[in-house]
Amino acid sequence: MSEVPGMGEAPDQGSAPDQSSAPDQGSAPGPGPGPVAGRDFRLFWFGETTSLLGNSIAVVALPLVAVLTLDASTFVVGLLTSVAYLPWLILGLPAGAWVDRLPRRPVMLVADVVAFVAFVSVPVAAWAGVLTIAQLLAAAFVGGCANVFFTTAQRAYLPVLVRDEELLAGNARLQGSESTTEVIGPGLAGMLVQAFGAVAGLVANALSFLVSWLCLRAIRTPEPPPPAVERRRLRAEVGDGLRFLFRDPVLRSLAVFSAVSNIALTGLGSIEVAFLVRTVGAGEAATGVVLTLCGLGGILGVLLSPRVSARYGTARAVLICHAGAAPFTLLFPLTGPGFGLAFFVIGGVGCGAGVVAACVITDTFRQRYCPPDLLGRVSASAAVTSFGAIAVGGLLGGTLGALSGVRETMWMLSGLQVMATVILFCGPIRRMRDFPESAHTMTHTITEVDTEKALS
Repeated sequence: MSEVPGMGEAPDQGSAPDQSSAPDQGSAPGPGPGPVAGRDFRLFWFGETTSLLGNSIAVVALPLVAVLTLDASTFVVGLLTSVAYLPWLILGLPAGAWVDRLPRRPVMLVADVVAFVAFVSVPVAAWAGVLTIAQLLAAAFVGGCANVFFTTAQRAYLPVLVRDEELLAGNARLQGSESTTEVIGPGLAGMLVQAFGAVAGLVANALSFLVSWLCLRAIRTPEPPPPAVERRRLRAEVGDGLRFLFRDPVLRSLAVFSAVSNIALTGLGSIEVAFLVRTVGAGEAATGVVLTLCGLGGILGVLLSPRVSARYGTARAVLICHAGAAPFTLLFPLTGPGFGLAFFVIGGVGCGAGVVAACVITDTFRQRYCPPDLLGRVSASAAVTSFGAIAVGGLLGGTLGALSGVRETMWMLSGLQVMATVILFCGPIRRMRDFPESAHTMTHTITEVDTEKALS
């Protein structure tokens, strides 16, 4: 998921050609075991919320451990973000094919166990006095590998728990949890670090994976077996997902935008703690408060997404949200001490609201649009482009911060985010009111729009 400065991980805005469920599109109800209010969805939702809270704490705690405990440089702080998302470049494509071959819930269970072991090793090493930068990077990398499989399986698993017409509500609740935890997490991380030491936040993160594992184990809804399709070489199955993604003009446009946007947003997010603590001079607690306030934008985005999509149409809503969010990033480098921190807060709220609202819509679009037997591979293919860009963005932010200065890097990356929106306005989305529900209706929709323009 992409990083929004001041918000930790942005709702998967890049993580796949994402989703949108137009309230006025009226798709027929699909099969599903139970409503969003059902027991199993609540368990899934609670486990995800707990895990997301742990991740939001770790987004602040991990760089604080590097800065305060190991006196890491700005480059190393940026490298931590890059290493955490590097597994998407290495494993993302084959993970999509494997997830389409396997039941999704067992994949998520194993991923939770691996992530727990990776992150609990950091405080154990710190208490033993043997923690090093190398182990911190290794924990981020192994946790990133687990995240590749968990995220790919989770996107394909949600339609098992809810009916088709409830996907938007399910995604909105999950996104709402992510945004809420991004409000609570940074402040909680700051308090934990001040009260119990820098590694305390990573203890909380590790325990959140245990809660997620227990909730998944308690789910009773039977998962249908993977579609009975001819097993081919892994390379051929991966190619199916890539072709579907990049031959489809809507998915392709979203994926390219997400890649460029994630480079900018992750570059900003990777150095935000170093910027606030070292350049601006904010303390650990103040940094946590600032990032907490920025997270309010995500909650606002969740509330706005159904209203904006209903009024303007799902495709237009995505354009409006991203175009409105990008200029707010230009406020980040204006941040100063004292009341000057308000620039960072306003930028974080505005950027987060637009990005999150767009992601709720685009996530639902992908889940409805992609064929079920290709969903894991298409999600993974899109995630490789977006999360791979996050790895590049983290490295770029750290490198530019070390070479050009942190504030100067904030200016450069904020400008890149503003320019990234041009990609969306150059694609087919600008001609649509609503996203299509299938590749066939997508072609029909574009043809209708072109005909209407010609007649007018």
